[in-house]
Amino acid sequence: MALRIRNRDARRLWLWQNGLAGPAAPARDLPGLVERLGLVQLDSISVVARAHDHILWSRCPSWQPDMLGGLMARRQVFEHFTHDASVLPIALWPLWTRQFRRRRARMERSAWWQRQLPPPAELAALRDRIAAEGPLSSGDFERRGARPQEMWIRPAHKAGLDFLWHAGELATHAREGFRKVYDLTERVIPERWRQAELDDGAQVAGLCAGALDRLAVATPAEIRAFWDACDPAEVAGWLSRSGAVPVEVEGADGRWTRAVAAPDIETRLAAAPAPSGRLRLLNPFDPAVRDRARLARLFGFDYRNEIFVPAAKRRWGYYVLPILEADRFVGRLEAKADRRAGRLTVSALWPEPGIRWSPARQARLEAELGRLAGLAGCQGAASAPPA
Repeated sequence: MALRIRNRDARRLWLWQNGLAGPAAPARDLPGLVERLGLVQLDSISVVARAHDHILWSRCPSWQPDMLGGLMARRQVFEHFTHDASVLPIALWPLWTRQFRRRRARMERSAWWQRQLPPPAELAALRDRIAAEGPLSSGDFERRGARPQEMWIRPAHKAGLDFLWHAGELATHAREGFRKVYDLTERVIPERWRQAELDDGAQVAGLCAGALDRLAVATPAEIRAFWDACDPAEVAGWLSRSGAVPVEVEGADGRWTRAVAAPDIETRLAAAPAPSGRLRLLNPFDPAVRDRARLARLFGFDYRNEIFVPAAKRRWGYYVLPILEADRFVGRLEAKADRRAGRLTVSALWPEPGIRWSPARQARLEAELGRLAGLAGCQGAASAPPA
């Protein structure tokens, strides 16, 4: 009979797996934090703070934005594409060569990409110039004539550099602001990781096992989506011989979902601490909320990122932060850093249905806004509108 995991236990386990329960991560173990999460999404939007900074700060209060550059310079992480551009633990590199092949093949089949890419000779010239001159950004390359002004269509040299990066021929040497500086992969990734070659089957097994280890409990679709580096059939094949534990997980609505769990699931359930009563403002790209279907099933929290939704069609707002208190999401708010005025402002607050917004809860929110203001480069936060 499948192990049954009650909803409260599933939520407690998920928050612990995500570093949102138990002791905060120390700055000295930032590589361990990235390893624990498996990936940290990068994003240039800085309405409050950039996604990667906010995600890591939520788990390591002493995090400073320049620390990511240190992790990259020490080659403790590398950057590539999962469901989006992400920072990944360097130990994952031997499992990632299949992703380079998959991304290359996908881009070569894409009519959208083919409209942007330069001819093969120009692609080779981009790579050769970096080989000869060392790390370069897209700004170091001249634009090569006029391009059609279609939405999302970029100059050929930018598309070419991005293609070579997706295909694994170039790697991120560093970032200047938010601009990638490219170098040859063999000059960025330490030899010990590049020489740890694994066949494709071993990479699939490692990626699936790594996804389940970080999810603790998951459906096959969630395992596949974690890295977005395997196909459904590959996940199914791995599960048939993996030793994963069959479980049933209670959702926030009382319904049960069949899933699988890590072999040590009972030990994990016993060890996972209850989260503190602290109120947290999470980033829209936080790994705890990235899978919206999983979030709704476990927490009953219907959350959508409306950044790319036209303003007239938004239900909430442009940059809305989920509000986590203990093991439940109690609301959301729209915030913006006014760095010229030195204030983090809140334009709207929406408690979840059935949540009474008490003075004590309001005080916890004000305290969290004050902490977040520091990360956002502000001296303080304006009072949140009472619910």
